[in-house]
Formats: sequence, C-alpha cells, structure tokens
Amino acid sequence: MSQENKENNQGKKKELDKVILREFSKVVFFYPLFLTSLVLGIIQLFYNKPLALLGFIWMIVFFINVFVIAFDFSSTKFFVLILAIIVVILILVFFVIPNIAFSIIIPPSEFNIEMTMQFYFIVAIILGFILLIVIIETRINYWIIEQNEIYHEKGLFAESDRYPIRDLRIQKSIPDVFEYIILKAGSIKLDTGKGETFHLRTVPNVTDKEDRIDKLLSHLQVEPDEID
Repeated sequence: MSQENKENNQGKKKELDKVILREFSKVVFFYPLFLTSLVLGIIQLFYNKPLALLGFIWMIVFFINVFVIAFDFSSTKFFVLILAIIVVILILVFFVIPNIAFSIIIPPSEFNIEMTMQFYFIVAIILGFILLIVIIETRINYWIIEQNEIYHEKGLFAESDRYPIRDLRIQKSIPDVFEYIILKAGSIKLDTGKGETFHLRTVPNVTDKEDRIDKLLSHLQVEPDEID
C-alpha cells in the first residue's frame, strides 16, 4: 500500500472517530436573500437608474424567504402547492397587474419600486454580518460524539459538559421540508438516559450526521422520525 493510500485511510478513520453536531440559528435560512441582494447590487452597479425588474425580483425573494421561515411545512406536497400559489400571486401582482390595471393611471415603465444599488448592498452587508456571527457562534458552541462519550463544548475557553455514551438515545426529525431542501437541515434530540435531554433544532446535513453517528455507534439505536 502506498504512503498516500495509508494517509487517506488514516484520515478517514480519524473522521469516523467522532461526529460534530452544530446547531444554527434560524437566521441562517436568510442566506438566499443575502445572495440575491449581493447579486442584484452588482447588477444595479452598471446602471444609472434603478431597474424595476430587479426590485420585483428582490421583493419576491424577500416575501418567499420570510414566509417559509415563519411557518413549518411538514408535507412536501403541501409546501410545493403553497409555494406555487405564492409565486403565481406575486407574478400577477408585480408583473401582470401593473401592465394592465395601472396602465391607465401609471405607465408601466414608471411602475418602479426604486431600489438602488446602495439598498441592495446595505441589506447584503447587514445579512452577511449576522450570518458571519452565527457561523462563528457555532464554532465555539457545539457537540462532539465519540465512541465512549458525548460532550458539549461551549464558550471561548472550551468549557465542556461530558456524558457517558452507554445510555445515549438519538432521535432525528425533519420538521420543516423547506429547511431540509435548502440546507438539508433537521433536528436531533440527544437523550443521555440520565434525565437530561438536549434538542438541537437546526442541524445542517442532518441525514448525513445521523448516518455517521450510526456507523460510529453501531450498538446504539438511532430512531429517525418519518417525514409527514
């Protein structure tokens, strides 16, 4: 076996020695609006006047982003149906109605939300700053599952609470289909068996995390909830 293969095998083995779980704030799901604001700001940079189309696109993304975060969609079909209805309504409101109903009073070319380049960049900066703080917070507050114990690292000085792995029960659930679609996120509940239960509500790549925990702790019973 070559040295490179040995190093790769050692690296994979080291990765399987532990699984890190990070719980994110719900604000992380605003990253589509952050990316949209950044891209639209760059596009608007090449035009002197605010483009009406860009304003409509931003409002549609903003509305959908807020709507799906405000509610939990436990059914894929229900989510797709509701989202389709929202998109149709928004298209009618922002594209069809202005060109028909308002054409008598306001020319279609003047129906403009007037969002400037500065607006897009300011929103992108605000959201980017908040998302950065969220990411940093998950680097100092997280859970580590190993073959013999589970412990919670928290704080800048790496304070940790340790629990035995023997009676640990792990339960995965996907309460929101939209969150699973955009970040493959779900929740994981850790029951130490000592009367202490910890609920990590927003864990990205939750299915992959569950699979890795299952391989790491083959003697444990992992009980994923079914998607409604």
